[in-house]
Amino acid sequence: MNNQEIGSNHELVIEAGRTERQYWKDLWRYRELFYFLAWRDILVRYKQTAIGMAWALIRPFLTMVVFTVVFGNIAKLPSQGVPYPILVFAAMLPWQFFSTALSECSNSLISNANLISKVYFPRLIVPISAVIVSFVDFMVSGMILLGLMAWYNFVPSWRILTLPLFIGIGFAASIGVGLWLAALNVEYRDFRYIVPFIVQFGLYISPVGFTSSLVPEQWRLLYSLNPMVGVIDGFRWAILGGESKLYLPGFMLSVGLVVFLLITGIWYFRKMERTFADVI
Repeated sequence: MNNQEIGSNHELVIEAGRTERQYWKDLWRYRELFYFLAWRDILVRYKQTAIGMAWALIRPFLTMVVFTVVFGNIAKLPSQGVPYPILVFAAMLPWQFFSTALSECSNSLISNANLISKVYFPRLIVPISAVIVSFVDFMVSGMILLGLMAWYNFVPSWRILTLPLFIGIGFAASIGVGLWLAALNVEYRDFRYIVPFIVQFGLYISPVGFTSSLVPEQWRLLYSLNPMVGVIDGFRWAILGGESKLYLPGFMLSVGLVVFLLITGIWYFRKMERTFADVI
């Protein structure tokens, strides 16, 4: 068979949008790499530390103790009819997940530079696997909340069944902001110094140690521009029940902002992705 006959058996198809569709199929085709990266980071985090998994419990627990003492015992802020440690930890869970995801995502591409510069795969796998690792911390920290509920004989209401919805919103917020920071950190290395500041500052402007109902009514909608306000309020509404209420205009604004950050985060990440291997 000559070359002309071989060439006649193959057909080249040029179709608009084919590359984009193929990319999303590749995310599924490379799912084993996704599992590998996430499992590798989980093993590194829990096996190569002196206290292992306990570290995921100590950090949020100590933060909860400090906030309970400062806001609950000293400032005497209202606790919506529940023990103050439970009020704080119901907010610490989503905040710890979000803040850890930002830190992990922002450095994920840099820490996997050798893999990115040598092998093709959808780069979205790297930051999303970092969010999964942070979600494992979230699940581990949840044991503290269960322990607090048992200690104070606190039984959640039917609202606890809606918790997966708010976990999903928190997941979307973490991925959206994480993709922005991951891409920006490759292009501008100064962001590795900015991210810790964002995390630290965000802890104090988010309703973790206090309830968002303490914010004056005329400022609540503006305050809800912080996407974690809606996530934290949703967690408290689902976990605490009783007097806990959702400020629906602010919640919808926070959710809308989360969707916006997720869509634009994917867009910006995909836009910058083609340059990662050269810049990194």
